[in-house]
Amino acid sequence: MSTAPTQRTEKKTEVGSYFISNYPPYSRWNADAISAVEQALHQPPQVSTPLGLYLHIPFCRKRCKFCYFKVFTDVKAEDVQRYVDALCKEISMVADLPVMGERPFRFVYFGGGTPSFLSPKQLTTLADRLRQHISWDGAEEVTFECEPGTLSETKVKTLREQVGVTRLSLGVENFDDKVLEENGRAHLSKQVFTSWQWIQDAGFANVNIDLISGMVGESWDNWKENIRRTIDLSPDSVTIYQMELPFNTVYSADILGNKIETPVADWPTKRAWVDYAFAELESAGYSVSSAYTMVKDASKVNFSYRDNLWTGADLIATGIASFGHASGIHYQNLAELEKYYAAIDDGRLPLGRGFVPTKHQLLVREMILLLKRGYLDIGYFRDKYGVDIYQQWADAWQNYMQSDYVTIDGDTIRLSRAGLLRADALLPVFFEDEHQGVRYT
Repeated sequence: MSTAPTQRTEKKTEVGSYFISNYPPYSRWNADAISAVEQALHQPPQVSTPLGLYLHIPFCRKRCKFCYFKVFTDVKAEDVQRYVDALCKEISMVADLPVMGERPFRFVYFGGGTPSFLSPKQLTTLADRLRQHISWDGAEEVTFECEPGTLSETKVKTLREQVGVTRLSLGVENFDDKVLEENGRAHLSKQVFTSWQWIQDAGFANVNIDLISGMVGESWDNWKENIRRTIDLSPDSVTIYQMELPFNTVYSADILGNKIETPVADWPTKRAWVDYAFAELESAGYSVSSAYTMVKDASKVNFSYRDNLWTGADLIATGIASFGHASGIHYQNLAELEKYYAAIDDGRLPLGRGFVPTKHQLLVREMILLLKRGYLDIGYFRDKYGVDIYQQWADAWQNYMQSDYVTIDGDTIRLSRAGLLRADALLPVFFEDEHQGVRYT
């Protein structure tokens, strides 16, 4: 079991470490809340609340050894077609929900898995069928995740011209083939450079490169080369994750089953690598956008999905195991494929579990997620929730100031570089007592 307050006090990267993406912890969500989720989905929304859409494509060429998402490999064309059919039927049901109101989608996110696993024909068919029920033509951001080895020039053009993607996120992770192979990645570095020219020629408004600090086999020399190559490509943004070990990964199973030492770099090393990357990217003209992300031109690149979701936007979840948020209530779709299909075939929304947070829990959620940007506005929370977040957690803030992780100037709480590098480790102290020391997922 992962224990929230102590998961990163040790240097080693232990099984159970995790990236905080929501609150309360997912392990506290349950099927008892489904009726509340249904009620929220079948009521008109707050018109001023932004609306987003998440579509989960659960297919991959290979399962990475560090992956903990719901994905399937070795699938046949008919398997993909059956899933696309179900997803389109789900979208048709979602489109009629009262929670949609008359609101346009502000952001759309195709995630996975590997959305770019689909062929150009499948992508075009999916987009055409979805547009029979919904439109994202006016969305300020349409994000699509890509694995380099799945791309072709035709597919890249399809994403831009037929699907309407504005932000492409390329899962590079590392530029060294031995590291990629060791960690179970399906692509090799040559495919990154081949696809990069197609991506540039297509003219996406925002192209992001993902890297991972702490992959098995990484070294200082390798990491420096990764950053050099990234800067040479000059993407609009760079996102760097520090490798973690949630329970349901291949590496975690090996560690727990065989009692082997963790092969993942320790936390001081990972943080040092991210610190180096941030410094090099800053020298190349990039600026910090969050604890994970650097942007080349802050006036051009925004993150609608992140910023709206973190401040309480409605997110309509579609696809197996996808997570949503409606009128302040959390929910997740069914995580078993046959149960997902059975619900869709029966004309039912494939809801699996949910959680009805209190106003205080919504405050905690928003505060800890927004802190990952690197700063908080105390006045914002005072106006929105009627709470002074500094006074509410004075001991925690004082402790973080003494550790040089945080500075406070007037109404602004700001993470130092040291704080940014361990942002997720700073968050569990704000969890309620009942969520201290519980499993996160």
